[in-house]
Amino acid sequence: MPGVVDPCLGDLRRGYIAPSHPGPSPSTHHTVSLCYSRVLRSDLPAELAMSDSSETFLVTEFVLLGFPELCHLHGLLFGSFLTIYIVTILENLVIAVVIRASHQLHTPMYFFLADLSVLETLYTSVTVSKLLAGLLVQAKTISFSGCLTQLFLFLSLASSECFLLATMACDRYLAICHPLRYSAIMDSRMCLHLALSAWLGGFLASFVSMALISHLSFCGPNVLNHFCDISPLLQLSCSDTTAIEILDFVAAVAVLMTSLLVIMVSYAHILAMVLRIPGGAGRWKAFSTCASHLVVVAIFYTTTIFMYARPHADSSFDVNKLVSMIYTVVTPLLNPIIYCLRNRDIREGLAKLLWTTGPS
Repeated sequence: MPGVVDPCLGDLRRGYIAPSHPGPSPSTHHTVSLCYSRVLRSDLPAELAMSDSSETFLVTEFVLLGFPELCHLHGLLFGSFLTIYIVTILENLVIAVVIRASHQLHTPMYFFLADLSVLETLYTSVTVSKLLAGLLVQAKTISFSGCLTQLFLFLSLASSECFLLATMACDRYLAICHPLRYSAIMDSRMCLHLALSAWLGGFLASFVSMALISHLSFCGPNVLNHFCDISPLLQLSCSDTTAIEILDFVAAVAVLMTSLLVIMVSYAHILAMVLRIPGGAGRWKAFSTCASHLVVVAIFYTTTIFMYARPHADSSFDVNKLVSMIYTVVTPLLNPIIYCLRNRDIREGLAKLLWTTGPS
């Protein structure tokens, strides 16, 4: 049967192959069982939906939907996302390089900020790079193993960012509420241990769910959003995903709410301390070091809680796509601007670095 070709998605039969042998190889079957039984489905093209029910296909890849309603603007979308991606990478790399090169910025607060810049460089690259590739070619597909890898890295880095934001809140709490003990507590060794714990905790938080997802069966359709996210992927499975959905919900609540609780308690103590400072100017100076962090926390947690801290992701496909675009594309772009636009130390460090490396 010839393939069904969509002008934006290409051949919709991609991702299904009829096996010429009784079953998949033992190694493939051990990893994941992917079968597609041909049944009449209202959500598939007619030529794909109507077929003999005994005909069995192996799913080898997923179609990343992207923006089919804007296929005539793919050139403009590619240019826009590429510009955002390049600016995001440059912003975060500049912050990391300036902090590394400026000795006056070798403090715990800027150490964690540099760590956040590296994390968000990887975080946005996991999703946006594949999105850009899909806008360039007609066949917008990703293999199952590639989809699992993208999902694991995305969830792990997002969880690591939660823990890192909580660590940064604790750092501000110690700096403002316990200034005399701050240097003794937040030495270089402690900073390194906290940063490594945030990264390790993020990857461990998503490991169990990913191990279970890798053994699910998928029976079509094989169309995902612009990247592999956990809720859309589970909705495509023909296996019972109840246990994984519960586990994923518990893990999301544990990561998000635990880190958010740490942030809220830290800033409650900070606010109480700041209110004791006489004079409005003194209060603002003390709290200004936390303002940018609070803005980043508000944007990040609002979108991630909406997407992941729900028992069932039943919102419309377009709403989920819009929110996912905010926390995968917009937030990493804005974070360096929020942190550094009004940060005099970063601006001075950048000016000094440019002056030192400029022509003599």
